[in-house]
Formats: sequence, C-alpha cells, structure tokens
Amino acid sequence: MIDPFIFQFSIFVLAIFVGYYVVWSVTPALHTPLMSVTNAISSVIIVGALIAAGPAELNLSKIFGFFAIILASINIFGGFVVTQRMLQMFKKKNR
Repeated sequence: MIDPFIFQFSIFVLAIFVGYYVVWSVTPALHTPLMSVTNAISSVIIVGALIAAGPAELNLSKIFGFFAIILASINIFGGFVVTQRMLQMFKKKNR
C-alpha cells in the first residue's frame, strides 16, 4: 500500500506542473479571464481552509488553515482589484 503522504505529495507536484504549463500556454489576450478563474480557485481554497480551521482542538492544521484563509482572501480581493483596473483601461474616456 502506498503511504498517504507520498500519494498526496505526488498529486501536489503534478498539480504544480499542470498549472505551470496551463498558465504559460495561454495567449496574452486571455490572461485577464485566466486571472478571474484563479480568483475563483482561491475561493475554493478558502472553503478548504475553513474546514481545516473548523471547531476542534488547536493543532498545527488549524493554524495553517487560518493562515490559508488570510492569504487566499488577500489573493482574491487583490485579484479583483487588478482585474477591475485592467477593465478600466479598456473603457472609452468621455471628452
């Protein structure tokens, strides 16, 4: 039987490679929609972090879950601010 840590770590490494090749194969015109999708993925990370930081005794996973909530929240709100600013660049200016 495979050790659960090795199994989870190999999925993590595979996700890194898949993410890298997906992001770098996108044309420059599609980078803004891709950034919006990554904000949605960060929302899923927050849900997982909330489950990890849920009510129970305090241990290392709760602390990491709390920091994941904070960092993913910063990523989500910052991503929406950047997307909004990029969309403002394409609006016609009234003269």
